[in-house]
This record gives sequence, structure tokens and C-alpha cells, in this order.
Amino acid sequence: MMDSGQRYSLRPAGLEDWELWSRFDHLPQSGFEKKVLEKMAWILYVEDIPAGVLRWGMFWDTIPFLNLIFLGEQYRRIGLGGWAMSCWEKEMKRQGYGLIMVSTQVDEDAQHFYRKLGYRDMGAIAMDFPGFEQPLEMFLGKAL
Repeated sequence: MMDSGQRYSLRPAGLEDWELWSRFDHLPQSGFEKKVLEKMAWILYVEDIPAGVLRWGMFWDTIPFLNLIFLGEQYRRIGLGGWAMSCWEKEMKRQGYGLIMVSTQVDEDAQHFYRKLGYRDMGAIAMDFPGFEQPLEMFLGKAL
């Protein structure tokens, strides 16, 4: 998929992309391979230069859930993230889904990005188990 000016593009990740993918994501290789086979991983480009990744799964096995969108530092705040989210949203709608979800920690700025794109707060969970502690994880959703 490309933008109208053909500055941004994306493509599904392939098994041969592991080395590239691992520069952007902490997912272990086995998890990456699963996402590739499920066609739930995209590589984002700016003028044919790898700029980031986007991957998702299914919440409750029924709702598309964005697990990660990560852009290289130099590719943030140029419109690529919003464009990539729009592509993902259109693909989820094309597949027949009416609701999509994302999450982020409350101490991260991503919540403002998602709200700007029309996502609404849905709730949060506290991860305070020993060895798994993290700031409150907030969930946001958007009807398509």
C-alpha cells in the first residue's frame, strides 16, 4: 500500500525480514514468524527506507488489537504513524471488523496520538505482579 504522493509505503513482513524486524521490535524470532504466517505484521517505509513496523493480534479472538507501532526516531512526527494507522484501520474494516483496539502505558505520549486519531478510552489494568511491574496499561478503542 502506498500514499498518494508515494512517499510512504508498507508491505507485509516476510520470514526473510527477521534481521530488519528485530531492529524495531523486541518480539522473539518465533513470535515474529507466527505473526508473519498470520499476516499480522507490516514493515513501514519512507521513500523505500525501512522506517518502522506495525503488528497486531486479536483481543478475545474477535477484535483486532494493535500490539505495536514503532517508528525510528527520525520518522516520528512526519505523518507516517497516522498514515500507517489509517491503512491498518481500512484493512480491518475491509476484513469486516467494526471495532479495533490499542493500548499504551499511561506514562507514554502514545495515548495522545491515538486520541487524535479518534480512539476513546476503554479502561486500564494494573500490572503489579513481582517481576512484571509496569505503569498502568490503558486501553483505547475505535468503531470503524
